[in-house]
Amino acid sequence: MVAIAEQSKIKDLSPMKDGAKQPKQISWEEFERRYLSREDSFKYEWVNGIVVKTKRTMDFTQFYIVKNLQAFFRDLLAKKKVHGELITEGDTFFLENHRRPDIAWFTDEQIALAKNGIKPMPQFIIEIISKKDQANLVEEKMDDYRAAGVKVVWQVFPKFEKIHVYTGENLDSMTVCQGDRLCSAAPALSDFVMAAKEVFK
Repeated sequence: MVAIAEQSKIKDLSPMKDGAKQPKQISWEEFERRYLSREDSFKYEWVNGIVVKTKRTMDFTQFYIVKNLQAFFRDLLAKKKVHGELITEGDTFFLENHRRPDIAWFTDEQIALAKNGIKPMPQFIIEIISKKDQANLVEEKMDDYRAAGVKVVWQVFPKFEKIHVYTGENLDSMTVCQGDRLCSAAPALSDFVMAAKEVFK
């Protein structure tokens, strides 16, 4: 069974120095007991049996982005064009790896199954990229999303007011949306189509 490290041995996201020890692995049960309910300024994820500890990147200066996305979704929900929920930083498994996407869409059926202990895997994910995010860590997440078969990922860049939309087989196609250009969550959520400027208004 895989396992995770003592807090002092939590995975350091900077490059390993010569002679540095690799963090030990711990079980999901230990991670769940020791890290899952922590309330501090860090986000804890369980990846390949190792605790990944990063600064929370979605801060109060980005609340307006979440508000705009949620408001647009709820308008579509009222019109019965979508179903389910956009969940922020929910505990989610991508194959064996535990992640907390900034925002993920879950269907009504997935939410119902989750109540019975079945782990849902979203098909549409939104990550809000800030200056605190490290490129290598973002790419590690993308690899997990690819391996699990996620259909659409939006990477939202508040500083540049741009959205990178990843789709296609293995998320191998990327479109840059800015201003009036439409960002689509198809094929996962076909009616969720927003002008990039509406995300940042």
